[in-house]
Amino acid sequence: MRVAVAAFAGLRELLAGSASELELPAGACVGDAWAALERRHPALAELAPSTRLARNGRLAAAADPLSDGDEVALLPPVGGG
Repeated sequence: MRVAVAAFAGLRELLAGSASELELPAGACVGDAWAALERRHPALAELAPSTRLARNGRLAAAADPLSDGDEVALLPPVGGG
């Protein structure tokens, strides 16, 4: 299956662009998408604890299943004040 990846802020720079695609096996989940991205970009491993993932615009858990054509978004921590 093919899923789109959107990244924001510093994550976008790390991935060298705001969007990309991943080819994943049938039955893959959100965590599998993150693992595939870490293999391409090992520096992501350090950011895992502070990065949230979303599937199709909704926050997602690593175990949430993916479907062909889904979008996985990488959301960096947001600070404010």
